[in-house]
Amino acid sequence: MSLHLYNSLTRRVEAFEPLDPAAGPTLYVCGPTVYNYVHIGNARGPVVFGVLAALLRRRYGKLRYARNITDVDDKINAAAMEQGVPISTITDKFAAAYRDDMAMLGVSGDFAPDIEPAATAHIPHMIAMIQRLIDQGHAYAAEGHVLFAVDSFPEYGKLSRRDPEEMLAGARVEVAPYKRNPGDFVLWKPSTEGLPGWESPWSVGRPGWHIECSAMAEAHLGETIDIHAGGVDLQFPHHENEVAQSECTHKHADGSHKTFARWWMHNGMLNFGGAKMAKSVGNIQRVHDLVREQPPEALRYALLSAHYRQPLEWSDALIEQSIKTLDRLYGTLRELGAYEVEPKIPVAVEAALDDDLNTPAALAALAADASFARHVLANTPGGLGQAEHSDLANAKANILGAGLALGLLQQSHEAWFARGASGDDDARIQALVDERNEAKKNRDFARSDAIRKQLADEGILLEDTPQGVRWKRA
Repeated sequence: MSLHLYNSLTRRVEAFEPLDPAAGPTLYVCGPTVYNYVHIGNARGPVVFGVLAALLRRRYGKLRYARNITDVDDKINAAAMEQGVPISTITDKFAAAYRDDMAMLGVSGDFAPDIEPAATAHIPHMIAMIQRLIDQGHAYAAEGHVLFAVDSFPEYGKLSRRDPEEMLAGARVEVAPYKRNPGDFVLWKPSTEGLPGWESPWSVGRPGWHIECSAMAEAHLGETIDIHAGGVDLQFPHHENEVAQSECTHKHADGSHKTFARWWMHNGMLNFGGAKMAKSVGNIQRVHDLVREQPPEALRYALLSAHYRQPLEWSDALIEQSIKTLDRLYGTLRELGAYEVEPKIPVAVEAALDDDLNTPAALAALAADASFARHVLANTPGGLGQAEHSDLANAKANILGAGLALGLLQQSHEAWFARGASGDDDARIQALVDERNEAKKNRDFARSDAIRKQLADEGILLEDTPQGVRWKRA
């Protein structure tokens, strides 16, 4: 099966092929505004589109993947002024924290961008793009501002398909006397004293938010990119405005607009407590805290557990279920420890990802291979024959391969089960397990039961297996 992806622009699933197969696909994902730690909802895009990036790299052998850093913004300015520091003090701190937190969620290697452009490093690109829009009659300068004239682009609204009156209703909140049309949006704005600013033909100022991504995508990926992705909350106005700016800047020889992004992909929102997770609502859980409180791999599993286009209800129960699922998977790998195999991505997993990045189906295929292995291990009382050994080796290769495709099961089972524990504590627990085994041999069942209860009270669960007693933390 070839790769099929849902395109928000056309509202249908379409067979994907890059514009230039020889050069490989291009992918742009909207990154964070670095004025604080991001919440777990902000991590869904990097995680799921990281799986897409790894798939594209496998399929085409190369990929140009850019995920930007927005490091100039009014929220950044406010934080810097409140603390009395330059904006770089704020942005450097939280950009570094973002990278570290994403890496802990497994957004690294083939799952990570290979280009991370920062807005402040591309101010000349933005000024040049704005000037081209003015020269072509799509933008105008007024009182130190530059605004995009939405009336100059008849296709404005084609991505979000919003009613023009609805778009204007939202725009009227920002009505200013220098606007020709309430829907016109800012490309450049002047900076007052104390705010960061750059020289431009119109004022000492700073760029509007939307122009930043258009300029960075052009600088690193070209005038037309294959896939542009981000949260569905960015579809309007941010992505709609990107389309307008970029397509009005880039034209064919006959004057027609060049397509900015051939595919638009939008991930659904995370809900928490029945409402969309958002800083403005105050119902957020920060990644920086979660990865230190919970196993990061379980957080990743949870983010992949629903289809990327659907909302995902975030809860402690979801995290706990993800931990238990990974316990079973790592437990299966522990039982298969004798088999030395190379990971092999199962056909069923690739088919699921080819079907519009269907990670729940891919996780189900992974679970099926693990279940098969456990069934073989539990139902061969007379010992394993050659066929069973072959089946188990193949199952282990599939489990590891599925994990490779999804960014899961990349640590040893020892590391997973020993998470958060010191080596001394592991040794103490193992000594108690050994003492319990000895008590059972001596038919000292009272002592055996007492040790089991002691360990259970500490959150240590014992499992009787054909290879002996195993323990794990609950």
